[in-house]
Amino acid sequence: MAFQLPSLPYDFSALEPVIDTQTMQIHHGKHHGAYVTNLNNAIAGKAALEAKSLEALISDLSAVPEDIRVAVRNNGGGNANHSMFWQIMAPKGKGGGGEPTGDLAAAIKSTFGSFADFKTRFGEAATKRFGSGWAWLVLKDGKLVIGSTANQDNPLMGEAVCGLGGKPILGLDVWEHAYYLKYQNRRPEYITNWWEIVNWTKVAEIYQSSK
Repeated sequence: MAFQLPSLPYDFSALEPVIDTQTMQIHHGKHHGAYVTNLNNAIAGKAALEAKSLEALISDLSAVPEDIRVAVRNNGGGNANHSMFWQIMAPKGKGGGGEPTGDLAAAIKSTFGSFADFKTRFGEAATKRFGSGWAWLVLKDGKLVIGSTANQDNPLMGEAVCGLGGKPILGLDVWEHAYYLKYQNRRPEYITNWWEIVNWTKVAEIYQSSK
């Protein structure tokens, strides 16, 4: 198979109490697992597509045959989004939480005024995304930009496709399956608590590699 479900870099229970164990098990094994399976099924037998990296595949959806383009968009995006999501979180107090440092901290302060202002604006993007989707911090033309996308769209797909373009630096899943077991309809509470498990070391690595 072209793509495989990546292992989590921590135990299912490691992000408690911010994200509960059962949500992590279902989210990773069932939801992310389904995106990987469905993506592989969509591109099966199409050697040119199977040979591409996930990033290359979703960055050029116009190269995907029209009859499977929606499937690749949804499931390729779902695979890419979640593969990043697991990596940019860590257990609270063990790599998760705190504030960014170094170049990333300076860029956030320069762009948004302060880390607190950045969190407020990012939280607004996550809260106001109607229905299912993601909130993003992206690097576009050398500048940090906050935005959101619907469903499993990824900014790598480009602004013309999903309304936001750039290299994803930080992404927050605001589909109900990401938080409903613990938070029910309280999405703002989930967003506020999520900052306690953001792995800023990993986010900074992504930022540096994207510059």
